[in-house]
Amino acid sequence: MRLAGQHADWVLGFMDETWWSRLAQPALHSWTAGQPLRLIEQVPAKGDPDPKALACYGLLRTDTNTVWLRFVDGRPVSHVTTTFLGWVCERLASERKRVLVLIWDNASWHLSREVRTWIRQHNQRAKREGGVRVLICRLPIKSPWLNPIEPRWAHSKRAIVEPASLLSAAEVIARVCDYFKVEHMEPLKQKVA
Repeated sequence: MRLAGQHADWVLGFMDETWWSRLAQPALHSWTAGQPLRLIEQVPAKGDPDPKALACYGLLRTDTNTVWLRFVDGRPVSHVTTTFLGWVCERLASERKRVLVLIWDNASWHLSREVRTWIRQHNQRAKREGGVRVLICRLPIKSPWLNPIEPRWAHSKRAIVEPASLLSAAEVIARVCDYFKVEHMEPLKQKVA
């Protein structure tokens, strides 16, 4: 982390994935005058086409204190992780950055052979042709409190909650993008075998 701070063309980033449930309500306290506010787990209507939860990748950049988001059609898996990393590297390259020091947890899709191979090949190509190299630092196992993006997930889930009705998937995405002040982009696609 110290090394990343010494170079203007390096970026320190914390990456994580989260799920945005349309049904389950976050733990929340409220102060009211009169009747207390009750958050009730919502039930989707029969035939509701939207998923019960939406997966999302996020990267917290420490240099700008911003979060970059991409939602996923499906769930976080290795090839979606590499697609997200490629997208992040393209954006950083457009800012003339050279290295992304990426700190993340030990999720199975982070440790997979596919992701490790993609990072190795990407770094070789970036060194040869120019681009952003990815330097991975893993957090200790079972230590989510060390990742500063985790509290942002918790606060944002409380901020977008709708106590009286069920939000559609599009409404959840719009509220999340508004909360983090990011543009909604096309969701990353999960390949189906």
